[in-house]
Amino acid sequence: MNWMNKLEKKWGRYAVPNLSRYFVAAMVIGYLVSWVAPGLMEYMYFDMGAILHGQIWRLVTWIITPATSMDIFGILFLFCVLMWGSSLETFLGTFRMNVFLWGGVILSDIIGVLLYGISFLILGTPVSIYLSTYYILMSMLLALAVCMPEGEVRLYFVLPIKMKWMLLFELVYLGYQVIRIFYTSITALGVQLGIVYGFVAGTQIIAAVLNMFLFFWFSRTRVSRKQKKRQKEFRAQFSQPRPGSGISQHKCVICGRTELTNPELTFRYCSKCSGNREYCEEHLFTHEHIK
Repeated sequence: MNWMNKLEKKWGRYAVPNLSRYFVAAMVIGYLVSWVAPGLMEYMYFDMGAILHGQIWRLVTWIITPATSMDIFGILFLFCVLMWGSSLETFLGTFRMNVFLWGGVILSDIIGVLLYGISFLILGTPVSIYLSTYYILMSMLLALAVCMPEGEVRLYFVLPIKMKWMLLFELVYLGYQVIRIFYTSITALGVQLGIVYGFVAGTQIIAAVLNMFLFFWFSRTRVSRKQKKRQKEFRAQFSQPRPGSGISQHKCVICGRTELTNPELTFRYCSKCSGNREYCEEHLFTHEHIK
């Protein structure tokens, strides 16, 4: 049992079903607040300086930050998120889905705090990053591809493509985005400043992808070296009957001969007979097929 199973056993009853829907609802609320009371929205963004002055709610309220414009593509994105979230929660379970999404939020907060301190040490002026849940929600598609690599999706609702190729494409695309951000920052500001601002600008992508890999890494069932050795010995022990045990691996359904009584015979299964019926070479082509 890995640590995720232990946590689920202890805290699973507190997991929130359909959490991805609440994240979508939070983003919609962010759009509405931005339209109706943009001044109020200023108190919701992630701002490390304001957090240090007591506005600790910003560590969570930034999840309502609008990630895209509310046009046809933004609405389509939110509908896709609902589908991805439902499918991923069906595969992972409610508790693990909660860990996946909140893990992305917490990891983003941690990186935001670290970069604020690092920028102060390097630049002399602290820089607070901009956070939204866009790439955290996007990473659900990557997680689905990890869970179902042979699954198939319709690219642009037309072209069929396997999830494993979609995962590869998305990782390459996100990697390109991060490299482009760093290259632009270094070109404009120099190496030292460029690296800092590259991390500031690329935090959302880095945190979302890192969260996905950490989630699946820590969800693995870990087996000690001693357990692996015992499993290997067990499989080797029972893969074949013990010498002298009198137990055969092959037996003809017609004559009952085995490789122990007649080692010169070859035994084969018949594909036309129902069940796993095995015959010796003398009866393989002469028997009546059993349906």
